[in-house]
Amino acid sequence: MGGKNKQRTKGNLRPSNSGRAAELLAKEKGTVPGFIGFGTSQSDLGYVPAIQGAEEIDSLVDSDFRMVLRKLSKKDVTTKLKAMQEFGTMCTERDTEIVKGVLPYWPRIFCKISLDHDRRVREATQQAFEKLILKVKKQLAPYLKSVMGYWLMAQCDTYTPAASAAKDAFEAAFPPSKQPEAIAFCKDEIASVLQDHLLKETPDTLSDPQTVPEEERDAKFYRVVTCSLLALKKLLCLLPDTELESLEEKFKNLLSHNKFWKYGKHSIPQIRSAYFELVSALCQRIPHLMRAEAPKVSPSVLLSIDDSDPTVCPALWEAVLYTLTTIEDCWLHVNAKKSVFPKLSAVVREGGRGLATIIYPYLLPFISKLPQSITDPKLDFFKNFLTSLVTGLSTERTKTSLSESSAVISAFFECLRFIMQQNLGEEDIEEMLLNDQLIPFVDSVLDDPKLQDGELFNHLAETLNSWETKADVEKDGKTAHSLEKVLLKFWERLSDICVEKISEPDADANSVLGVSNLLQVLQKPKSALKSSKKKVGKVRFADELPENKKENEKWASSEGENSVSSEFTQNCSDLISPLRKKPLEELVCKLAGMSINYVNEHKSEQHLRFLSTLLNSFSSTQVFKVLLGDEKQNVVNTKPLEIASLAQRNPAVQFLYQKLIGWLNEDPRQDADFLVDILYSALRCCDSDMERKDVLDDLTEVELKWKSLFQVIEKACSSSEKHALVTPWLKGELLGEKLVTLTHHLCNKNVESAVPSAPYFSERWALLSLVLFQRIKNDYLIGEVYVERIIVKLHETLSQAKKLTEAENKDSPVSFICDVIYNYFSSAKGCLLMASSEDLLLTLFQLCAESKEQTHLPDFLISKLKNTWISGVSVLVHQSGSAYKQSTFLRLSALWLKNQVQSLSLDIKSLQVLLSAVEDLLNTFLESEDTSLPRMYIASVMPSSSEWEKMRQSLPMQCLYRPLIEGRLSLNYECFKTDSAEQDAKKLPTHLCTSALLSKMILVALKKDLVLENNELEEIIAELLYSLQWYEELDNPPDFLTGFCEMLQKMNITYDNLCRLGNTSGLLQLLFSRSMENGTLWSLIIAKLILTRSISSDEVKQYYRRKESFFPLTEGNMHTIQSLCPFLSKEDRKEFIAQCIPALLVWTKEDLWSTNGGFGHLAIFNSCLKTRSIDDGELLHGILKILICWKKDHEDIFLFSCNLSEVSPEILGVNIEIMRFLSLFLKYCSSPLAESEWDFIMCSMLAWLETTNENQELYSVPLVQLFACVSCDLACELSAFFDSTTADTIGSLPANLISEWKEFFSQGIHSLLLPLLVTVTESKDTSETSVQNAMLKPMCETLTYIPKDQLLNHKLPAKLTANQKTNLPEYLQTLLNILTPLLLFRARPVQIAAYHMLYKLMPELPQYDQDNLKSYGDEEEEPALSPPTVLMSLLSTQEDLLENVLGCIPVGQIVTIKPLSEEFCYVLGYLLTWKLILTFFKAASSQLRALYSMHLRKTKSLNKLLYHLFRLMPENPTYADTTTELSNKEPKTFFTEELHLRIRETATLPHHIPHLACSVYHMTLKDLPAMVRLWWNSSEKRVFNIVDRFTSKYVSNVLSFQEISSVQTSTQLFNGMTVSIVLIFFSP
Repeated sequence: MGGKNKQRTKGNLRPSNSGRAAELLAKEKGTVPGFIGFGTSQSDLGYVPAIQGAEEIDSLVDSDFRMVLRKLSKKDVTTKLKAMQEFGTMCTERDTEIVKGVLPYWPRIFCKISLDHDRRVREATQQAFEKLILKVKKQLAPYLKSVMGYWLMAQCDTYTPAASAAKDAFEAAFPPSKQPEAIAFCKDEIASVLQDHLLKETPDTLSDPQTVPEEERDAKFYRVVTCSLLALKKLLCLLPDTELESLEEKFKNLLSHNKFWKYGKHSIPQIRSAYFELVSALCQRIPHLMRAEAPKVSPSVLLSIDDSDPTVCPALWEAVLYTLTTIEDCWLHVNAKKSVFPKLSAVVREGGRGLATIIYPYLLPFISKLPQSITDPKLDFFKNFLTSLVTGLSTERTKTSLSESSAVISAFFECLRFIMQQNLGEEDIEEMLLNDQLIPFVDSVLDDPKLQDGELFNHLAETLNSWETKADVEKDGKTAHSLEKVLLKFWERLSDICVEKISEPDADANSVLGVSNLLQVLQKPKSALKSSKKKVGKVRFADELPENKKENEKWASSEGENSVSSEFTQNCSDLISPLRKKPLEELVCKLAGMSINYVNEHKSEQHLRFLSTLLNSFSSTQVFKVLLGDEKQNVVNTKPLEIASLAQRNPAVQFLYQKLIGWLNEDPRQDADFLVDILYSALRCCDSDMERKDVLDDLTEVELKWKSLFQVIEKACSSSEKHALVTPWLKGELLGEKLVTLTHHLCNKNVESAVPSAPYFSERWALLSLVLFQRIKNDYLIGEVYVERIIVKLHETLSQAKKLTEAENKDSPVSFICDVIYNYFSSAKGCLLMASSEDLLLTLFQLCAESKEQTHLPDFLISKLKNTWISGVSVLVHQSGSAYKQSTFLRLSALWLKNQVQSLSLDIKSLQVLLSAVEDLLNTFLESEDTSLPRMYIASVMPSSSEWEKMRQSLPMQCLYRPLIEGRLSLNYECFKTDSAEQDAKKLPTHLCTSALLSKMILVALKKDLVLENNELEEIIAELLYSLQWYEELDNPPDFLTGFCEMLQKMNITYDNLCRLGNTSGLLQLLFSRSMENGTLWSLIIAKLILTRSISSDEVKQYYRRKESFFPLTEGNMHTIQSLCPFLSKEDRKEFIAQCIPALLVWTKEDLWSTNGGFGHLAIFNSCLKTRSIDDGELLHGILKILICWKKDHEDIFLFSCNLSEVSPEILGVNIEIMRFLSLFLKYCSSPLAESEWDFIMCSMLAWLETTNENQELYSVPLVQLFACVSCDLACELSAFFDSTTADTIGSLPANLISEWKEFFSQGIHSLLLPLLVTVTESKDTSETSVQNAMLKPMCETLTYIPKDQLLNHKLPAKLTANQKTNLPEYLQTLLNILTPLLLFRARPVQIAAYHMLYKLMPELPQYDQDNLKSYGDEEEEPALSPPTVLMSLLSTQEDLLENVLGCIPVGQIVTIKPLSEEFCYVLGYLLTWKLILTFFKAASSQLRALYSMHLRKTKSLNKLLYHLFRLMPENPTYADTTTELSNKEPKTFFTEELHLRIRETATLPHHIPHLACSVYHMTLKDLPAMVRLWWNSSEKRVFNIVDRFTSKYVSNVLSFQEISSVQTSTQLFNGMTVSIVLIFFSP
């Protein structure tokens, strides 16, 4: 269509060429807009409507519909599909009037697109049509004739969803009652359309050959033909009889065309199937037309009889029967014996070629319609026909398919019965049917086990029943006589073949089984055959009737065996015809006699099994008499009188003792169940339950082995009839006592002898399991009293398991007991558990809830125990009603759990096992429909308020050390003296165990959407938070407590999980009230929740809106305010301060140190001041003046130079808060101080520092240590203040303040702290994170401010080492010897302080080597000089340590050092040592540097350093703050930014080592470039490239820039000097 690339204007209304052609055609004919219509003219070439013009479409149709209609004309399948779906949607959503506008144009579209090749488009078309119909309804009527033919075809679409959619649309348009009328209205148009499709259309006329592939054209044509044939059938079926005559001409025309008849031989099966369906419909509706066409119909149908396509066969055979029925002379037009029967015979001989279920049901109607003239001679015809049937059964495909073989067998017997009925009295045919067909057929089936599973024996029994019934009805007539004769011959022949199968010592097992099955079926009465063809029944011949009516009960067995009641058995002989009863009885007795002879003479198992099956169906005294023969009583004579008497009267009992018991006890086979069946057959012949009980009691006591006893009981459980026979025995005393004795024997035997159980023990345990597991109608198999005694013994044995070792438990009976109890619980569903069972259940639960170390049970036993107790609890919670509420297990297990977690006996493993068991327990509870059970159980485990309080108090209070030292809480009393025996024993505190247990329980409950009551959820979460906060505040908690928290995380016992699953609206209120009441950890919990954003500040605000409620101050109120301070708004803090200021003015001396006095209010003020929210200098000065007044009025409160052991904690507390205030005052107050105020602060500071120094032995007391910390803090703040003074700020200070500071106060501070540092560090190294080392931070930071002159003038005692080579004076060497080892101290503050002090000394040291330079003469070829010996000695030690840490790491692989770890201290000290050495180098002269370099070269220390640096420096040394830099600037790196080692700075700790490594590398390149280059050149290629790449990228440019800058800023002038940057040497 002209140029794909041409621009097409949107909304172009000009039609295409084909559209214009249609327009011209319409105008030429002079038609009006609309359709030409179907059948308006016989000369019409098609059914495509013509439209007057596209312009008129545009004017009549809505624009949206117009667009959709255009899309429907596209070729693309997806476009058409979406357009049709859109059309359907628009039909539903638009107004009726708009939709009606589409109707004139719909038929053309529908007729075309309903035949579309794509099945999805066809389905969517019908769905859209239905929506159109529902909208326009009767408005469719004028267009019906245009669409009805295609609509009927669509209902016959080969794509089922499309056909269903078309039918739905048709039913939406016409209810069933109106459909014939609608079809009649359009019948001519429909017939014309369909006839044209069948006779005129070809693949090339239906589709365009130029655009549609051949395969697609053919497929469409075949589908159209199929649909047209089926639509014609539908037309015939729906059309009323009165309308048929008007269409006869059209059908005559159709039937006259040979093209129509050729469809019967078409290669496409769907077309053939549709053709035969139409032929059947034509025979039904227009039989006279078909008779007229008999010469065409008969061969077309009958000669296709061997068509074996599954699609065609049903329609074909239906057509065959209709043809035979409709066309009486059909056989005149075909040769039956040459053409039809051979084809039929071939199909039947081949078993229907896999289509027996379709073809064979038609065979009986087919032969019944055959005229005698066709079947003569009858004998040969029927013989050949039946022989073919039997032959078809022997094909492999038929044998392997049950449905196929059943169809063949059914057809065989139906046809046999029909032939017998039609030819009764004709002896030759009777002989042929019996001797040549039926008996050989039965014989062959008896030998073939595959055919015995089918319905053959049932069909045989039905055939005999029909003959017997007819003979009974006809009485003495000829027919009856003939049938009796036939039956007599049948039984004679059947008896012969049965005897033949059995009469060999090595009889074939399949044949014996076949005879057994045949006899079982033949003894069924007619009613049993009709009700269930597979049901196994039992029958007696003339015999006494059982007296116990309980035997009439019937229930299905667990093994799937079906049996009938004794009432049915009793009446079988009455229902069986006498014509069968006598011969069947004679045959059974004959076969039984033969079998017992072979058993006696040859010990034939096959015959014994056959005998068992025979007796199971024919248990009668007559048969047992035959089995006994002439044998005399010998065994029975030794029995008790009642047994002997019974045996004399009853042959069955006599046979039992004479034969059966011997077989049972001697038979070694495991599968000897058939012998037990013989036992039950004998018991069935007893007259009463008492007789049976006497026999079984005697057998149990003396005769039967355990294995046989097990089989007897197991068989009783298999059917109600057998159970009813032995119920009195099962419930009796003798069996019960024997089983109890067996239980004692098994338990004691295995406990006493630690050897694996023998196989027979397993059999005995299986017997116990059986009697406990099996229940009949919710009743125990044996007496309940014996069940309880057995359970008590099993419980007793389980309880002793803890006393055995794990090895002994492996061999103990615990595993067997688990199996038995598991089966017992499994059978108790819906039943009440006895008391002993609940005690046993508790023991099972306890064994699984305790760790292996306590129970000594191996894993496989624990797994078994777990499955067992879960099964028992499941039974418990599913008891009817609320019976479980009285359960002793629930009460005792809850009490046991409560005691376990409160007993101080649990370690992590024990707790984990306990929680796992409780989780299983709760999950089992939640299976109950009653949700109150888990709630009730949780409440029973929940401690009372007093119990919770007691557990909280038992927690060691060391948890308050950290918040006290860090200033988060204030205390003025000692609360840390507690016994830590719990931690030493590695047993978890009871509070942790209890909170973990209950948290786990509610977590399990909440996952099942269970709602708890009485605020239990909030209370448990609060206690869990208390446990976790206690752990978090501990200083270096032991590993087992860390393991506890990790365990909680792994088990998902977290605050977030609990809050996410449950309603915790009252939790914050609970926490706040406890914080206000008790303070301490409760206050810290609130702060932690706000800090982690678990709760917001706004949520807390409602609880502190009224500030007055916090006063008067209590410890709880004070701690609550202190914890909230960091999160309060500035206004809120000011309100709290406003409450505190007046209080600070009015207290008496005694009130100054109380919580509701000076101590408490000053503590709150300090907490607010720490947040930097107080910018009122006047207010701060006012507080300072108040403190000065306190000193004047109550100077003895201020602890200046005193012994703290004599001071109360209250006074310590108020001094601590005063010092804190002064430190914060100096940090945050910017307004100038008066001279008197400076004197107060500095004098007080020095006096407090002296007190700290004088009380070193009390540092273990937390409050004293805190006193030391804050006094050092104050000294540090003062040092920092004076260190930061500038010329501008000095002017605002008092005149002599600076000189006083330098000459007196600074000297005083460092004269106290430097010796104190030496003293403190002489003790054992402690971690920086240790609270015991808390004062190191402020003390060491203060020492970093020590001036060099004060450091050089130290008063430390001399510390020298013998034989130490040094040129240094004694005071300097002492200082080095003291400070240098501190670089390896296990605390970062000490390392950094030592570094800062040594750094100030390094520039002073080289001059002493310079003075002695002449002593290093030429006696050595390569003279070398060591840097300070103590420093190099330390470096050697550090190198060994780093070799252990980093030695195994390849150079270039970056190592991350965990901050504050032991390795961190090693690496930090090593790098600081190198910074000092490099600083020392830089201060030395060029001569000395050469000597020092030679020493480093000899020791290879620098090489080691460089290797380590390339393990420590990051791959990308970008500074963390570079995100704020502008894009046009160079990014900051660790090489461009100076490293500031601050003691209190912990936020950047992860970057300290990488930054420090970069700093050291920068110094080596700057100060020792030649040595570094030498190392680089000598390194291996991989290291060479790593170093080159890194240095070139990050370091060279920095060094270049620094060198150029230093030259540019230099004040010296060098004429003609060329700047050569020797440092940029890492380039190729």
